[in-house]
Amino acid sequence: MLNLKRMDFEDEAAVQLINSDFRDLSLAANKLAEHVIKLGGIGFGASFFGLIAAIAAIYLLILDRTNWRTNILTSLLIPYIFFSLPSIIFAVFRGEIGKWIALIAVVLRLFIPRHFPDWLELPGALILLIVVAPSLFASTFRDNIVGVVVCLIIACYLLQEHIRASGGFRNSFTKAHGISNSIGIILLLVYPIWALVVILL
Repeated sequence: MLNLKRMDFEDEAAVQLINSDFRDLSLAANKLAEHVIKLGGIGFGASFFGLIAAIAAIYLLILDRTNWRTNILTSLLIPYIFFSLPSIIFAVFRGEIGKWIALIAVVLRLFIPRHFPDWLELPGALILLIVVAPSLFASTFRDNIVGVVVCLIIACYLLQEHIRASGGFRNSFTKAHGISNSIGIILLLVYPIWALVVILL
């Protein structure tokens, strides 16, 4: 009986110790979240929206290569992706991986042009642009207001062209092909607007 009470006491002490550890972990996680929001919340939002915008631009490039072809100038999406791509992904493509991809794309385009599909031209141009861009563009302009303004101008122009090609604002949101393109272009507008707010605050 005494042994049983001793085991219950040890089990209860272990449970209290674990609960205490979980409370400490919860407090530490709350403090970490507060500090992240305080130190980088707005900047993190710009990086997140940059990623979403780059994905939306890639989505629009893919749509343009399918049967949902539009009359908008989708080659403008290449500089948009260049300026909005998050720094981590940009650094990967600017490094050795990007150099190898660019080399393969150039060799295929030069020596085997019949086997180089048309849909690979714009992605190949993007990789080539990322790899060979001078540091003034790749570092300085990407990280300040110049890149954000370029993205804003491209997004506004593409939205205006899409609305005109759809036959008006209402048609751009009611036609089957128009809705997907409209959503993609509106997502392109979110990043530069948010980044301008961050820069100007």
